Amino acid sequence: MRRMLQANTSWTEQLHSVLWAYRTSVQSSTQETPFRLTYGCKAMIPVEIGQPSWRKVRAKQEGQESNDDALKTDLDLIDEIQVTAQCRELVAKQLLAAKCNRQVRPRSFNRGNLVLRRADISNKNAKDGKLAANWEGPYRIKERLNGGAYILATLARKPVKRTWNTDKLKIYHS
Repeated sequence: MRRMLQANTSWTEQLHSVLWAYRTSVQSSTQETPFRLTYGCKAMIPVEIGQPSWRKVRAKQEGQESNDDALKTDLDLIDEIQVTAQCRELVAKQLLAAKCNRQVRPRSFNRGNLVLRRADISNKNAKDGKLAANWEGPYRIKERLNGGAYILATLARKPVKRTWNTDKLKIYHS
């Protein structure tokens, strides 16, 4: 985005270079480039095609047949590379899930507890703007349902129309 703004061009002109950068960058979850996962070998950047590079010199020294054999070997190994990348991605997902689960604070309320409920956007008055109250209440927990849902009642014991989830409630300290 920054590059597009600096060059003052449309995004379609920059798309090719952005996609090339993405496809040749090592992804943190798989430890591989998308190009290598697709084609089985490392991408050769455009500069390497015009200038002599270690890979091109080695291919010339070993001969065309040897280079073809190396490419065939890379294609034979692509399944192993993909399986390894898939395992790494699974481990990365598990680590991320564990990190997120450590930060979750489970909350539950007992019958009769006083709670505040999150103010719905639909219930907020437009003239109040951003200074409107974010919490409404207090309400009393009438019943606990499965999955963290609660039936609320007003202090006058009138039931509230719909159920409320734990993440939309907080304890009322009087």
